[in-house]
Amino acid sequence: MTATATRQPVRRHGTRKFRLTPTMSVYIALVVLLVAGSVLVGMRGGVLLDHGGILNILTRGTVLGLVAIGQTMVILTGSLDLSVAYLIGLCSLIAAETMAGDPGMIVPAVLLTIGFAAVVGLVNGLVITALKVNAFIATLGVALIIRGYLENTYTGPAGSVPRGFQHLGYDRIGPIPVSTVVMLVLAVIVWWYLTRTKGGYHVYAVGGDEEVARLSGIRTGRTIVTMHVLCSVMAGLAALFLVSRLGSGAPYVGTDAGYDLESIAAVVLGGTLLSGGRGGVAGTIGGVLILATLDTIFDDLGVTPFLKDVVRGAVLIVAVALYARSQLARRAR
Repeated sequence: MTATATRQPVRRHGTRKFRLTPTMSVYIALVVLLVAGSVLVGMRGGVLLDHGGILNILTRGTVLGLVAIGQTMVILTGSLDLSVAYLIGLCSLIAAETMAGDPGMIVPAVLLTIGFAAVVGLVNGLVITALKVNAFIATLGVALIIRGYLENTYTGPAGSVPRGFQHLGYDRIGPIPVSTVVMLVLAVIVWWYLTRTKGGYHVYAVGGDEEVARLSGIRTGRTIVTMHVLCSVMAGLAALFLVSRLGSGAPYVGTDAGYDLESIAAVVLGGTLLSGGRGGVAGTIGGVLILATLDTIFDDLGVTPFLKDVVRGAVLIVAVALYARSQLARRAR
């Protein structure tokens, strides 16, 4: 036997190359931010991650998280929703005025609020799919209609909620607010739906290429409408949480906090593409926590509102630029 004949084939055990995903990146960034923020706040004699600081971050992140979860669903289809901020204000008034301080009206108020939010989401979805109006224009138009109603009807807070309903906004399980637990449970449900069901596959398919999805037999219009309904329902739930903390409805509670643009920023920070088809709720929660942590750090440091917006804007631009570069590098490979 020759040396060539006796030579055994060499088996190359390929090592799977580690790839840093956008979701992993956002949580690494969150850890870095927490460490840097703790150092900066500590230099001012404070503590960022004490009981009060953690509670502040989670409370800030709850409402934004609810809205951002809904925003993730519509953005994954290649759409978006700019009406959520005004919808939150109107839903808070519907809930507070329906309850009117009566514990017996809590359930009817919750059902009415969620039902109204769902109708607004249905209108958004139908205008986009049936009338073929761009999502930006359609949802902005609905937002302006709601704003006009609020400005014409309300001059300030209205309605009241019974003390029992305020437990939603203030009760805690250990150091974690009950409302945060509810938000995280909803995030897990939405994650499961998007990643483990046929409907979730349709969402990604529509966002990836709506025409290809349609030719594949997917009812693209139904998928987009459904996601808009769910997005508005999440905004309605956010309104219920806010009204439980405020004790009454407030017409501009959603716009004052900028939940429309903030929710989109959280989704983008989490690695979801604005064009749709790629991303998910896991990254969005990380983006929410980054924004909530930034706000808490800014408050502890006494940063001016102007500088807050500058830093948030810079963070968003850098994040999107990094994601874009990683996408280009992956395509080049």
